[in-house]
Amino acid sequence: MAGAIMLFIFMIPIYAMLIWTYFNPEESMLLGQRWMYKEEPEFSDDAIRYTKFGAIVGIFLITMVFALYVIDHFMIRLFIILGFISFVIVGGYRLLKKYVDS
Repeated sequence: MAGAIMLFIFMIPIYAMLIWTYFNPEESMLLGQRWMYKEEPEFSDDAIRYTKFGAIVGIFLITMVFALYVIDHFMIRLFIILGFISFVIVGGYRLLKKYVDS
């Protein structure tokens, strides 16, 4: 149980960074690279959408890892893993569909 608590404590900054990335994708894409530009660059809608999708997948992945660490039941673990895989496949399909349609 102490390992789960330590894991959760170490995940808090990563969660915060991913939430910040979801709400401010332009700022997160410029993190550490702002010095390369004289003016503020404009990112495409596809790049912003991809960054937000990556942040959501990261949040779900970290939550899934924590849940799998805590839960010992096989069927619940299976449903969590299948749910994550289906979320990534459906979300990636929607992301690619918008890219192909435009």
